[in-house]
Amino acid sequence: MFLDQMAPVRQRTAKGANASEIEKKIKRGNALRQGSSWRGLYGMVALVLVATCACGVTVWLYAASLDSDITETLVGHGELVSPRRRVFAVPCSDDYNNYRRYPGCTPQRCGRAVTDGVVTRDEARALRRLAERGLALAGSEGGASILDLHSGALSMGKQFVNIYRYFGDQISDVFTQEDFQLYSDVRGRIQAVIAETFGLNVTRMYLTKPTFFSRINSTVAKTQHDEYWHPHIDKVTYGSFDYTSLLYLSDYGSDFTGGRFIFMDQNGNRTVEPRAGRVSFFSSGSENLHRVEKVTWGTRYAITVSFTCDPSHGISDPTLP
Repeated sequence: MFLDQMAPVRQRTAKGANASEIEKKIKRGNALRQGSSWRGLYGMVALVLVATCACGVTVWLYAASLDSDITETLVGHGELVSPRRRVFAVPCSDDYNNYRRYPGCTPQRCGRAVTDGVVTRDEARALRRLAERGLALAGSEGGASILDLHSGALSMGKQFVNIYRYFGDQISDVFTQEDFQLYSDVRGRIQAVIAETFGLNVTRMYLTKPTFFSRINSTVAKTQHDEYWHPHIDKVTYGSFDYTSLLYLSDYGSDFTGGRFIFMDQNGNRTVEPRAGRVSFFSSGSENLHRVEKVTWGTRYAITVSFTCDPSHGISDPTLP
């Protein structure tokens, strides 16, 4: 059973005149994603910020069109969720039936959880400084920039470059072995808390791509790839995803406004307010349709850390060249 503080999220079928319009918006976003000119790994990394899906669940998205329409705040930025996790159970979707099942890992019980007890605020600040140094090398022209230490992908204008090839030996002046060791340690702790919360065999979970730092501000989007706010389902967008986690590196309300993480449930939106060091994680199927609210002021830093049950899609921790 789920550990710590558990609360079920009630689901019901919703109706409303806005449902068809919301469905059109999601389909339009999905068409943009599929028609994108991005190719290869860099495109995969970028699309996690803009991926959308046109699934049957969109019928009940009547309440999700406004950022202000928050039915419930699951965890506020002023709360300290430690040492006990806060866990919210939701019924699993059928998404996982479309893929090979891996005993000890494939979701049998689904949900979402939040904890402030896995990563310290000092560690979050250190990881934010790492992200700031890397993203200072370039960055998107729009409001969303990414840095992927695994592939080397870094936003530069309207495209991506490989920082390891583009900057060569100079990269050792930007990152240290201690940076990469902290990154690996934190990833391991996040993996362990997901496994414990959902009753998984931690050795049967694998880090997967894309896993990356994100920096989001209120700059007007220049391309569709800057439009990070579209609703999406990770398991639909990336079939390898089974569990998704976010580690926040900045504070809602003081470092930025907007930028809340929103679960789009049948009977309304539920949000997690970012706090430096806070880890939010969830099963990646349609039961956790979500989006990020537009940032209206300041800069929001986070790390998306993704896990798969399929060993063929596993990746290793990054190493400094």
